[in-house]
Amino acid sequence: MSDHRLPDPLVVHPVADPGAVVRGEKYRITVLTDGLLRLEYADDGAFEDRASEFALHREQPVPPFVVRDAGHALEIVTDRLHLIYDRGPFTTSGLSVQVRGNISSYHSVWRYGEPVGDLGGTARTLDLADGRIPLEPGVASRLGFSVIDDSRSLLLDADGWVAPRPPGRTDLYLFAYGHDYPAAVQAFYAVSGHPPVLPRWALGNWWSRYHRYTAAEYRELIERFRAEGLPFSVSVIDMDWHLVDVDPAHGSGWTGYSWNRELFPDPAAFLEWLHANGLRVTLNVHPADGVRAFEDSYPAMAAALGRDAAAAEPIAFDVTDRDFLAAYFEVLHRELEREGVDFWWLDWQSGPHSRVIGIDPLWMLNHFHFLDSRRGGAGLTFSRYAGPGSHRYPVGFSGDAVISWASLDFQPEFTATAANIGYGWWSHDIGGHMFGAKDDELTARWVQLGTFSPILRLHSGSNPFIHKEPWTLEPATRAVMTTYLRLRHRLVPYLHTMNHLAAQGAPIVQPMYWAYPERDEAYTVPNEFRFGTELIVAPITAPADPISRLGATTAWLPPGDWADIRTGWRYTGDRTIVLHRELADVPVLARAGAIVPLDAAQVPGNDPVNPAALELLVVPGAAGAFDLIEDDGHGGTVTTPIRYDDASGTLTVGPAVGAVSCLPALRNWSAMIPGGPTGPAISAPPGEPVTVPLGPSPEPDVDADLFHRLDLAHLDHELKVSALRVCSADRPVGTRLSHLHAIGLPRAVESALIEALTAAQPSAC
Repeated sequence: MSDHRLPDPLVVHPVADPGAVVRGEKYRITVLTDGLLRLEYADDGAFEDRASEFALHREQPVPPFVVRDAGHALEIVTDRLHLIYDRGPFTTSGLSVQVRGNISSYHSVWRYGEPVGDLGGTARTLDLADGRIPLEPGVASRLGFSVIDDSRSLLLDADGWVAPRPPGRTDLYLFAYGHDYPAAVQAFYAVSGHPPVLPRWALGNWWSRYHRYTAAEYRELIERFRAEGLPFSVSVIDMDWHLVDVDPAHGSGWTGYSWNRELFPDPAAFLEWLHANGLRVTLNVHPADGVRAFEDSYPAMAAALGRDAAAAEPIAFDVTDRDFLAAYFEVLHRELEREGVDFWWLDWQSGPHSRVIGIDPLWMLNHFHFLDSRRGGAGLTFSRYAGPGSHRYPVGFSGDAVISWASLDFQPEFTATAANIGYGWWSHDIGGHMFGAKDDELTARWVQLGTFSPILRLHSGSNPFIHKEPWTLEPATRAVMTTYLRLRHRLVPYLHTMNHLAAQGAPIVQPMYWAYPERDEAYTVPNEFRFGTELIVAPITAPADPISRLGATTAWLPPGDWADIRTGWRYTGDRTIVLHRELADVPVLARAGAIVPLDAAQVPGNDPVNPAALELLVVPGAAGAFDLIEDDGHGGTVTTPIRYDDASGTLTVGPAVGAVSCLPALRNWSAMIPGGPTGPAISAPPGEPVTVPLGPSPEPDVDADLFHRLDLAHLDHELKVSALRVCSADRPVGTRLSHLHAIGLPRAVESALIEALTAAQPSAC
């Protein structure tokens, strides 16, 4: 028996309040919320009260509901749903739930056994996906209902260890929230647990490359990044950190726990140097092959498990053996953590099966690694998705991305749709991992998407021709990467506020239909998404048109007035529009009244600490409010209110409330309007209110922009002259648009000119 122990278990409340339960001999119905039912049927009359991998907290406040005995059927009615059940085995005719609220004329009735057409959740991995793949279910549906089938997920005993499900029982969770998708996910979190707050440093740029670095080469790389003004907060060191060229008698070198000291002669010193330079470190592990006799830790593992080390027999990887799992953490990983490893990249690629039916090794690794990582404070893992409940174990690794436009084109939708199953922290291989061909435009567009993704992690596969160091790419792409990698670190004050809100139930990336469920247009733009409370992103995921030489994306602008945060162009909403951008820009829009806090440093450092100076991006046109949330990294938070009064043009900040001691003693505040210069900085202690002057409003030059778009196009010169004459005419915009259409411009060029004309003069649209 091992003397080592497993991490402390999660705190769970798995037994529902008896007042929420309606029970018969073989069925049990639990009213968890007014829109969430647990539906159980068991021929043996035994029902499960242990926590499952999805459901940890069935003990919820009992909502108002009515139970009616109609003789032939049992009815349960809440404010959101109406259940009818014949008390027999679950059948299509015997069990139904109607979603109340006039969601649809006749479609909003769930019947047991019928397919559920929800809006999708997420998937285990994007490994080898070259475009769209099928998604697992989520809890949002235009029909108003969705289902999580928890009948086969593993269970958690009182001591935190796992057990398989008894066979032959049905255990369903029916969500009936109509089109209130955020409320459905809040109910999901209430039962399954909320996501944790990520460490602030996880929100910066991650550098990852499957490459056989030496310690000296890696230091040179980080120093080159610094010289180029490229901030990184996380070093992701792929599998060549450990021995990979092993005696074939041991198998492959895919699994390993022993430093390759030819590459890293002093691992502790190497990791200490990275920490001193503002980076945290994660190491890649493929644990499937267990522990072989060549590993440095083999004697200690053998001793921990009562094996004879002299026999040199391999120690199999077995997540169903609690003694092995305890030693896996306490022996294999703990010494490496003492040397300076901050968290682990769990690169499990060996399937969902273990020695015990129903126990998925990936879920076990995610769950227990996260629990183990909490010993030092905020927990963090980096691994693939393992089903509902995986949101508790961020960050998600979406797998080995194919380098293609189709792959890029699916990632925004994939990331946003994951919110429907509460999974808010995907990390993709930005730029792609393998296959494909060199395409620096693709890389630039992917980095722009990464900047406005939950995590930005550049990655490259083990191929000398696949690389993401900006100085190795074409000048235009190098410039884009430099701009957006810096912008990502400047966004951390905003991102970390959204990080705290995500832990309260609002994923940082959300589909457009979450906020606008009754607008059909919101369902037609799967690649457009809300990025936190203030921004909408419409990434460009296709090559530039060969004639206009502009990238383009179709977006739906919700009602209101919107501004591009980089160019300052203003747009009226409540319309679908094609947005065009040169390679240097991607459409990121903020509504009038939006406030986006940025690190004021134009070239931020690696470690994204609470900054001494902040710049506020403010969009005039409406009043605005933003509460900046920061923390001390140990649970203490501080909130700084920021308010904009549009009538007076006054921007006020503070006073900060909470753990103010984690902030700089004096802070500089400045503000700017999108597209304009920054105003003067004002200094004040965090505990005092301050009025911050806005920078001047930009003055868009419509004629110059129209000329530039035409000048850029590969188009007949005389046709350009005609188009410019039409666009510049002193006539109503509608007349100019009609004339423009009649002169026979290529569609992409015409569309780009239409955008400029209607953006600059929204009142005439």
